[in-house]
Amino acid sequence: MNRPRSARRATSARKAPEPPRSGSVLGLSTTSFHEIAYVERGPEKDDVPVLCVHGLTRQGRDFDYLADDLAKRGRRVVCPDLPGRGRSQYLSDPGDYALPQYCADMNTLIARLGVSEIDWVGTSLGGLIGMVLAGLPGSRIRRLVVNDIGPYVSSVGLMRIGSYLGDMPRSFVTFARAERYFRDILAPYGDLSDEQWRHITAHSVRWDETRAVFTMLCDREIARAFRNPWLVSLNLWKYWERISAPTLVLHGAKSDLLTHELCDEMLERNVNASLHRFEDCGHVPPLFEPHQIKIVTDFLADGRSTGPD
Repeated sequence: MNRPRSARRATSARKAPEPPRSGSVLGLSTTSFHEIAYVERGPEKDDVPVLCVHGLTRQGRDFDYLADDLAKRGRRVVCPDLPGRGRSQYLSDPGDYALPQYCADMNTLIARLGVSEIDWVGTSLGGLIGMVLAGLPGSRIRRLVVNDIGPYVSSVGLMRIGSYLGDMPRSFVTFARAERYFRDILAPYGDLSDEQWRHITAHSVRWDETRAVFTMLCDREIARAFRNPWLVSLNLWKYWERISAPTLVLHGAKSDLLTHELCDEMLERNVNASLHRFEDCGHVPPLFEPHQIKIVTDFLADGRSTGPD
């Protein structure tokens, strides 16, 4: 059951604490090496850390609220910025902004962690990467959370995303204008507090002293993958059907990328999947609110001691 708006705002007013550790790992594209930045919380050693991977134009700090809760439960949580986003380097060849590169980079990060298993939380694009990695032989993903994305994305949906990327501003003259932009473009997230909108904005832009503007922490060239006129629907069913890890699908009931019908088909085509629907948002449930976070933490805690509630 959804909580009243006033109750949700009261519990979500807290500011997400800064992550205590950060680092980077060296990825390799077809043309050059590139730094992949990440932040982490919780114990420095954990047999099954949680890897949280963000959406198309976002970055790892989107998971601060979820990661803080998981860390308090004794989990090591690692939140990377995909290449071209956040603090990670841009790719020298924009043509490499595609699933194979993202999968390779995240596998490099998993190798850095030095573990045989991980739990994966993937929002939108992060969910697609998780599906591919979980559906490959020898996968190290123990439990998988897929946030508001399915193994099939229509060409209409992909072209809408491409149009949105093409209109993405390069900079903002004030922080307030940047915040207004994110409040508008991310409105499907639902009813967020002022503090949460500030958090989103603060980690999506960077002050450029030379130009005296706030610049976007996202390479506009990631849109290149959507410019091909022969773009076809993204179909990852073959990976989805091979996933043997317990999988939780999160669905924003008002989502325009994950339909109710596609949710039903996902459950039919993989018996290891379950579904939780949030009625109060679209694409995507931001995982900021306690009632959203609890669904994820409970799923990841299944069969594992994670400390006191």
